[in-house]
Amino acid sequence: MAEENLQELTTDNELVSRAQRGDMNAFENLVEKYNRHVLSLAFSYARNSDDAKDIYQETLIRAFRAIGKFEFRSEFSTWLYRIATNVCLSFKSSQNRDAEVFKRDIMKGDDDADGRSIISESAGPDSVEGEYMRMELAKHIERALSVLSPMQRLVFTMKHYEGYKLKEIASISNCTIGTIKKHLYMAVRRLQEELVEVFE
Repeated sequence: MAEENLQELTTDNELVSRAQRGDMNAFENLVEKYNRHVLSLAFSYARNSDDAKDIYQETLIRAFRAIGKFEFRSEFSTWLYRIATNVCLSFKSSQNRDAEVFKRDIMKGDDDADGRSIISESAGPDSVEGEYMRMELAKHIERALSVLSPMQRLVFTMKHYEGYKLKEIASISNCTIGTIKKHLYMAVRRLQEELVEVFE
């Protein structure tokens, strides 16, 4: 069987079993299947590429060290994302600085969790002035995010930036949906308090 077809022709569980027997090829194929999701989560959380790479690398190191303990009680992807969320949480708590300004358009949100959206699309038309307003709002939101607890920030990031459903966040975080809703609600309230003057 061609090496490049290994990922396509085998299930995650088969790849995990091979990785547990020391097959580095199998582990690399597992990582390749999900590395974009891990990197995306890391970047959304850390807000800059250098920190995101550090989170990503630490996630892979922990996954490699722990692959032998994987007991097939959940999907491999859920297990890997759980490791990534734990790395995000410990990374945030070990930092004593704000993340760099998030440079992409973050003016969208939804009302899935609590019936309200705190991020609006009312920054103005597609113009130099509108772009300036969006960038200024992004700076305010980034500063506001820095006051959240690590768990609040993670849940908010997964929900509003990565598009995870509450049930998925609960599964990945190994928490109840009620706990996730509580963290999300507290995050939204705190952000509203921090941004009240911006939105007036």
